[in-house]
Parts: sequence; C-alpha cells; structure tokens
Amino acid sequence: MRTTRALFFVLLALCGPAVAQQAGDDSLKIYISADMEGVAGVVTDQQLGPDGFEYQRFREFMTGEVNAAIDAAREAGATEILVSDSHGNGQNLLIDKLGEDITVVRSWPRPLAMMDGIDETFDAAMFIGYHASTDNTRGVRAHTMSSANVTGLRINGTAMSEGSLNAAIAGHFGVPVILISGDDVAVAETQVIVGDIEGAVVKYARSFHSARTLTPAAAREVIYERALAALRRLDDFKPYVLTPPLEVDLSLKNYRPVELLAYLPNVERVNSHTLRYVAGDMPGVSHFLSVALDYRVDLKP
Repeated sequence: MRTTRALFFVLLALCGPAVAQQAGDDSLKIYISADMEGVAGVVTDQQLGPDGFEYQRFREFMTGEVNAAIDAAREAGATEILVSDSHGNGQNLLIDKLGEDITVVRSWPRPLAMMDGIDETFDAAMFIGYHASTDNTRGVRAHTMSSANVTGLRINGTAMSEGSLNAAIAGHFGVPVILISGDDVAVAETQVIVGDIEGAVVKYARSFHSARTLTPAAAREVIYERALAALRRLDDFKPYVLTPPLEVDLSLKNYRPVELLAYLPNVERVNSHTLRYVAGDMPGVSHFLSVALDYRVDLKP
C-alpha cells in the first residue's frame, strides 16, 4: 500500500497541475468536515455514540479516515488544515492522534454547524464519513441533520443532504468541495447535486442498517488516493453556489415544534409538518436550522 502511495505521488508531481497554488501564493488551506455514519464498518447506533459497545473503537477508525485525508493534503503541500468534528456531540475525534499542525472545531452550538470555521481563505473542502439524505431510500443510516426529527429538507425546491447543504455553505465563501467519502449511495447522491467531485466509497449499502464494507485499513487507503486525485485536479472544481433568496422547507416528524416555530413572523407553516423560511444567504440558512432543531428553553448553562 505504501508503495502505491509513493507511485501515486510521483505521478501527481510529474503530470498533475499545480495543486492549489494561486498566482504568487504558495499557501494551501484545506477544510475537512468529518461525520461518522459514513465511516467504514458503521452500520448501527452501536458504533455511533458513547452508549454503543463499539463506539470507542470506531472513534479510532473515524480519526484514521480523517488522518488519511490529512496525509494526502500534506503531501500535496497543505500549509494549513482545519478539521470540524461534526458528528453527534462533536467530540468524537481522538485529537491526540492528529498532528500538531492541525486545528479542530469541537462541540456545539456553532454558527455554521458542520462547516464552522470555513471562510474565503480556504482553497478546498473535503467531507469524510458522510451519509445519504433523509429522502434517500437506500443509504446506510440515511438522514439529514437529525434522524430523530427531520423528514425532509429542501432549498429552492431541491432535496438536500448534509453533503449538498454543507457544500452550499462552502460555496457561499467561494470554496469548492473536492472529495466526499462514505457509502456508495451517499457519494453518488452528493455528486448528482454538487457536481463531479471525487468520491471515496468505503462501503456499499445493503439497507439502512447493513453494508458490505471495506476494512479500516483499506478505507484509509481509498480516502488517501481519492484525496490526492482531487488535489491533483484542483482547478477543475467549482464552488457549489445557491442563488438567493433561499427558500428553506423543513419537514419535521412532530406537530408541536412546527406549530410553535410558525408563531415567528418570518416563518410560514406550509402544512402540518413543514415550515418555510426565506434566507438571504447560506449562513442565514445554517442559523435558522440550528435554532429550529436545537433550541430548548431548558438549555443550561
């Protein structure tokens, strides 16, 4: 495997275009947003939270997949890498297993949610461990933002996954998404909406709670190679930009939060389970979704 990596990087150096260097600037800033449902081997909640019997091991596997993307970014010349821990409680990555040059966004709330910390200075974004949307009938652990509460999310009529939603946040800042890893369904779904980004398929969906999966070591190798392939053709990628006004339709499983949120003057109740909010930009979309899905009056401190 290491030989394969070495040969791949030689090809990158010999025939690839300049990687992420802008005119007169040799810096390369990479943003990595990491989820967990799309990590190799993940199939149920037993891998996804502190109460699961496999969670501690899968924190290691998640960290390993992120490190594979980091390794590729470093070999391509990255001078700054920011990682967003974007699953569950936002405290999953084993940060002592990341390099001293890496900075990490952890826990919640944060204004840009899974994309917090991104801005116009980044050259590219990568999504690791992502999953399919709540509208999808095939992906492993398919959901959008909340498997417990959300049954649909559309922006200007387009059904959104977390991948496409977060790509649009990156696009607001002019940053292209160049890679997504996860199961085959999540990768294909994001490519249809966002465009021809590189996909690192680490498992193949059999059902909501079943997959044919690569081993962690094989998954890391796939992510590393696809990330290098993406960085090799960085100039081919364009930001995924949604044109305002942004009409957000959010459908929830329960009546009560829909009824209460519709009391707000800028929120419309479209039907018994769906809210509509019109935002001026993607940060505004993120702020609305964070409040709609996370606010409780008994929050402490």
